[in-house]
Amino acid sequence: MPRPKKRRRIRFRLRCDFFKPAGIPLRELEEEVLELDEMETLRLRDVMGYDQNKSAKIMNLSQSSFQRILASARKKISIAVVKGKAIKIKKEL
Repeated sequence: MPRPKKRRRIRFRLRCDFFKPAGIPLRELEEEVLELDEMETLRLRDVMGYDQNKSAKIMNLSQSSFQRILASARKKISIAVVKGKAIKIKKEL
């Protein structure tokens, strides 16, 4: 039986829930889905510029969990950009 997930702190509100390539209708695109905690890791590390230890503490995670979530988010975004997919952002954990 897996360990129960810790409650993660998310401290921002989304303004939108999709990003997509210009000129292609959304219904014609495949999607990569980003979880809310993945968005928060990107915000803390890449936008705010905090180091992983500080970011992990803010989110109430271990540093290794933070790194795993961040790597997952970056991979999904890279796939979407390279393959021309839409990025859907889930609004709930």
